[in-house]
This record gives sequence, structure tokens and C-alpha cells, in this order.
Amino acid sequence: MTSRRRFLAGLAATSLPPIHGWASVGTPEFLAAALFPDGSYRLAGLDAQGTLLFSVPLPARGHAAAAHPVKAQAVAFARRPGTFAVVIDCVTGSPIARLTAPEGRHFYGHGTFSADGAIFFATENDYEAGKGIIGVWNAETFARLGEFPSGGVGPHDMRLMPGGKTLVIANGGIETHPETGRTKLNLPTMKPNLTYLSLSGLVQEQVSLTPAPHKNSIRHLAVRRDGLVGFAMQWQGSKAEHPPLLGLHRQGETPHLLSAPEQDQSTLRGYAGSIAFSADGATVAITCPRGNALHRFDVASGTFSDAFEVEDVCGLGSGPNGLVFTTGTGVFGALATAHPEIRTRAKCQWDNHLVRITPPA
Repeated sequence: MTSRRRFLAGLAATSLPPIHGWASVGTPEFLAAALFPDGSYRLAGLDAQGTLLFSVPLPARGHAAAAHPVKAQAVAFARRPGTFAVVIDCVTGSPIARLTAPEGRHFYGHGTFSADGAIFFATENDYEAGKGIIGVWNAETFARLGEFPSGGVGPHDMRLMPGGKTLVIANGGIETHPETGRTKLNLPTMKPNLTYLSLSGLVQEQVSLTPAPHKNSIRHLAVRRDGLVGFAMQWQGSKAEHPPLLGLHRQGETPHLLSAPEQDQSTLRGYAGSIAFSADGATVAITCPRGNALHRFDVASGTFSDAFEVEDVCGLGSGPNGLVFTTGTGVFGALATAHPEIRTRAKCQWDNHLVRITPPA
């Protein structure tokens, strides 16, 4: 009987469709959205040198994407406020599914898979209630399973913490409504925070920046292997002020805000577009496309290291020997030494983010 069961189990296994992993599309290191010369918006896969390995069409301008931990699949989000997210088979370039935000909601452009790839989480805006939501989806069928509060208003970026049991949410604090486009409705009372949630939505910890820099909207996140969270902010106050736009936080501790000298800080124009740790975790950096600036900091001391001028730089990621970046001019570059190095220049305009594809552990 045991032999028969094993035989039937083996027969069933051989009838399952093969899983195409990231190696089937050239083992890309990064995903990035872009506008191509023919006017099409696409999601591209890039290797560590910035070589274009594949590109697949998107229905409109993309923002960020989330890579499945095993399969060569990605969820590409519309730019905020968008109501669609497309699940793409990166082998065939075909859409597998289209996630549609429930009525009264829109996506915020970011999401993440669970560690085993079974569940997908997306940041959403319940704009009638003025509160943030995390939508929960089955990552096999992409049917909606449920939702829970994000712990604040305007959740933007979200990451899975090391260990795979906690989500960290960048609640930007800004209330918006599709009827007013991207107009910010609550700047005098906005309350950004970092919220740590269990995968079932239980609040584990919340970190607020109020009352002092309460107009510093927490937008984008990077997580180091040991759980140190870096967060990039966008200032909603007076343009004459140049507050810190980079913070570091470890659960159970107070946040630490990092800033460049005033002359360099002013070039950021109150806007940090992306954030990333270097591969060894010793360095953290932020970008500013508005100021053509890339700022690098030493993590251990929290001190400012360098300011680089890079035209229309925004995408930022961890490279093999330091940091890599993309620009709206088509450049993929590296910051492994004292100077930015151009690795490739594609005939496209890279969008805001460079998403690292993390191989399964």
C-alpha cells in the first residue's frame, strides 16, 4: 500500500506544470519600470551590470514592483493613485492576473510577497474613510483574501522583515482623494509613522515622528539583513526649511535621523525619492531627482559621507560591491568607489524605483 501511495504521489507530481524560476529569464538582479522610445510603459529585468534581460508591457505608467521569491513572476503597480496592479509572467511576458482595488480604494504603488510566496500584500487607500489598508491576496489565484488596517494614513512602501513574520509599513500620513488627484488634504494635521504588523495585521510596534517634524512624510523603506530599517522622507513644510530626509530605526529603539550639512541638504529640495543599504550594510543612501543628488551616509556613526550630482537620479539598490542607481535619462550606474560610474545607458527613461529580486534562502 505504501509503495502504491508513493507511486501515485510521484505520478501526480510529474503532472504538475513546471515552475519557471528567475534563472529562466537570465537570473536578473533588479526590476524597474520605464518609458520606452515607442511610447510604451514596460517592466524590465536587469542584471547586476544594468544589462536589459527582458521587458514586458504595462497598461500605463508603472511605479514599483514586487518580485515573487521563487517564480519568475512580478506584480507591477500603477503610479499612485492607481486602481490596478498587474501580475506578470516574466518568462512569456503575458499577464497572469490583474488585481483591482476594491470600490472606494486605490493602490499606493507598493507591495510584497510572504517569504514562501503564498500570500501577497499591497498598500491601499480607503479614501472615503481617510485611512490606510493592507490588502491580502492569494498569490496562486490572486483572489482577495481580506484586509487589515495599515496603522496610519497614506501607507506607501511596505517591506517584509527578516524572518518573514513581520511587515513594516511607511504610513506617510498624507490624506488624498481621487477627486482631487494628488492634492494633499491634511498637511496641518498629518501624522506619519512606521508601523510593524504581524502577517495577520496585529500591531507589534509604532514609531511616530510627531510632534516636531510631523510634516516629514515617511515614504520609502530599505531593510538590512539584521532588521535595521532605513526610511526616506518627503518634506511637506516650508521650502525654506531643510530637515533630515533619512532615518534609521531598529525595533524597540527610538528612530535616528540623518542629515547632510546645510549646503548639501538644501539641494534635496525636501524630497528623497529612494533609499537603499549597500551590500555589506555599512552604507545607506538616498536619491533626489529634483535636485540631481545622491547622498551617502555611514550607518555605524550616522555621519554624512558624500554628495554626488547625478542627473535625474531616483532608482537605488544594493549592488555586488556597493550601491547601484538608475536615472530618468536611461543610465544604470554604480557607486562602488568615490565616484559614480555609468555601467549602461538604455534607450528608455527609468522610473522611480530599482527593486532588488531577492533569491530564496
